[in-house]
Amino acid sequence: MKVVLFCGGLGMRLRDYSEEIPKPMVNVGHRPIIWHLMKYYAHFGHKDFVLCLGHKAGYIKNYFLHYDECMSNDFVLTEGGAKLELINKDIQDWRITFTDTGLETNIGGRLRKVQRLVENEEVFLANYTDNLSDLDLGKMIEQFLETDAVAGFLCVKPNVSCHFVQSNADGQVTGIVSPQKAGIWTNGGFFVFRQAIFGYLREGEELIEEPFHRLIEEGKLFAYRHDGFWACMDTFKEKKQLDDLILSGSPPWQLWDKQESAVGLSPSARVNSGQFKLVAHA
Repeated sequence: MKVVLFCGGLGMRLRDYSEEIPKPMVNVGHRPIIWHLMKYYAHFGHKDFVLCLGHKAGYIKNYFLHYDECMSNDFVLTEGGAKLELINKDIQDWRITFTDTGLETNIGGRLRKVQRLVENEEVFLANYTDNLSDLDLGKMIEQFLETDAVAGFLCVKPNVSCHFVQSNADGQVTGIVSPQKAGIWTNGGFFVFRQAIFGYLREGEELIEEPFHRLIEEGKLFAYRHDGFWACMDTFKEKKQLDDLILSGSPPWQLWDKQESAVGLSPSARVNSGQFKLVAHA
């Protein structure tokens, strides 16, 4: 399945970085967050990417045009540097389409502008490109395919330290509760779409506003709840937390570092390995 990555936003809440470089290129550890996310999708067998570019698009293009596999992988150097042997590789089997979707285009508009690039995909994936997770993507896709939903997205519990307050018209507080205890879930930014999504998008509309509300009215919107790791990089503090997880030696989203057995594949693993037959729903 193709993966549409929304890379064109200004990233205003991460201003210290995004004024100089686009948000997807802000490093988590020694590599841009977009690299971590693409590596995650590639781990599940999805290596055909469509990058929706906008703000500082040239920075993203140059990163991949001058990508050096040696900086991300182990290698053997012999003959005084004349011979180089990579032990493993990252992006050699990736296919990346770079397309300009405008400087101020919203997410819905960016998706509309790449419709032609995914028109042969019965189902495709998408992501905001500023979040990481240990989500079992194969399982989420499998459950989505068992429904007749047009769009699906990851739901996570919000990582915020605020409290919701209930009060009456006189200002008397009737309740205080944290988002976690209130049972609140939020959009985690990992999407699955059928081609029919383009029939719900109108010019100028934001993806999760009018189009998703139309889907809700028709019972065509799917939510996949995930209790595991999920983090968004909106602020310097959140970037630091992701950097600390890299330094810990076991960042939870780096599923590709874990050895997987090929024996007794689960249904989700069959999706990941390409053994799952895509079934269309009317």
